[in-house]
Amino acid sequence: MGVLAGLAGTVGLGRAGWAAGLVYGMVLLAVLDRGRRRSGADRLGPADWVTLGRATLAGGVTALVVDSFSRPIAVPVLVGLTAVALSLDWVDGQVARRTGTVSALGARFDMEVDSFLVLVLCAYVTGQVGPWVLVIGAMRYAFVAAGWALPWLHGSLPPRYWRKTVAATQGIALAVVAAGVLPAPLAVAVLAGALALLVESFGRDVFWLWRHRAGTAHPAVARLEVARPEVARPEVARPAAARPAAARPEVVRPEVVRPAAMRAPVSAARRSGWEPDAPVLVGRAEVGGRRS
Repeated sequence: MGVLAGLAGTVGLGRAGWAAGLVYGMVLLAVLDRGRRRSGADRLGPADWVTLGRATLAGGVTALVVDSFSRPIAVPVLVGLTAVALSLDWVDGQVARRTGTVSALGARFDMEVDSFLVLVLCAYVTGQVGPWVLVIGAMRYAFVAAGWALPWLHGSLPPRYWRKTVAATQGIALAVVAAGVLPAPLAVAVLAGALALLVESFGRDVFWLWRHRAGTAHPAVARLEVARPEVARPEVARPAAARPAAARPEVVRPEVVRPAAMRAPVSAARRSGWEPDAPVLVGRAEVGGRRS
């Protein structure tokens, strides 16, 4: 409300601009509150407040762009708000890292503000370069929509500094063209180059996700995999030579020990090796009365 009131009091703001700004503000607060509750955060971090300031400036840009379809607007104010919003994109990242408040909510919030600001600027410069420039602003939303049909597009991407550079290039190129300081052919060339960089960046990310799509499965497919019964594998009979021979148990026969009372007394003659009429054990044969 403060930005809209400031625009209305300085450069003027028509009914269309007011309506667009108010709708933008209500949607912004509703979406941000939903994202905060889903992430489990009880409050916004320091960097999130900086991003919220950027989002507020983007609301002012939105109001001016919508107003430009029905009445002339102050282009320097539009470019100034855009320049500050783009500059704060670097600030909120620094604040998040220095305060240790980097979060998934903040990263997503920052990305959505950038995407919407680029889309609004594309809508403004269509009168200078043609409607094809809307492809730049629609690229992010087309990627999200494609993820509904191709779940592997929702995979996590590795961090890449070039991706951030390309995103910043889009905003700068659109702000320069929106300022009206470039001739039409040069403006078309600048935005065509920005679009080429964007296509290359998105194409590289899509190709990376496609190569690593095996780890991403649609929830319905995952449920089918879990519910699939186990199939018993038949046991392959091994040849007898490959099977280890079963160890035969060793039978231990107990030794019978006779008590001393049951053992017959041995005479002195038998102890000496000779006893009449007594068998003598020699080797394995018994010979009566003598030793052979």
